[in-house]
Amino acid sequence: MKHWRLVWVFCAITVLLVSGVAFGADQKMAAATPSKAPAPPAPGPAISAEEYKIGPEDLLAVSVWKNDAMSRTVPVRPDGMISLPLLDDIQAAGLTPMQLRDVIIKKLSDYLPAPEVSVIVNEVRSFKVSVMGEVARPARYELRSLTTVLDVLALAGGFSQFANRSRIVILRPNGKTMTRIPFNYNKVIASGGEDENFYLQSNDIVLVP
Repeated sequence: MKHWRLVWVFCAITVLLVSGVAFGADQKMAAATPSKAPAPPAPGPAISAEEYKIGPEDLLAVSVWKNDAMSRTVPVRPDGMISLPLLDDIQAAGLTPMQLRDVIIKKLSDYLPAPEVSVIVNEVRSFKVSVMGEVARPARYELRSLTTVLDVLALAGGFSQFANRSRIVILRPNGKTMTRIPFNYNKVIASGGEDENFYLQSNDIVLVP
């Protein structure tokens, strides 16, 4: 009996030792495996070169191949025009870089055979929106990429304690008139309404009553 009891105790100790070694190995492997950090949120879409329309104060690089005298960097004036040698004033605001390039090529064809022209927006200075009313930092903001209503409200530091979050209005210039677009912050946050958190356009005014 004593013999069998000693054998049983020896087996039990062996099992405990093996289990302890396995548990320690598992702990070391868990500690050695780095936890994955959450992925950062995706940035907002950049302004597409095909879709972006030139505006006043933008800085343009106009290059004419093999013609340094015609190639230069020019600002868009407040009236939307740029000035180039031979061509004088050209309407730039409201056109895409590709459309402006085509206009310059057509005008240059009277002076040069088959001109090759490129137009690059060196600096975007015309994409601006205003935030007014009950926000921490009401101001006119110069943007570099497409920006949603929630994005610009965050730039403005959020709401004051008196803000009516359900009656926000975006005023959008439409020729000589203003289009009023209602924006219910409470509804967007509660429902996660991504469709209602739309992108702003240049010269929009976000009014928080």
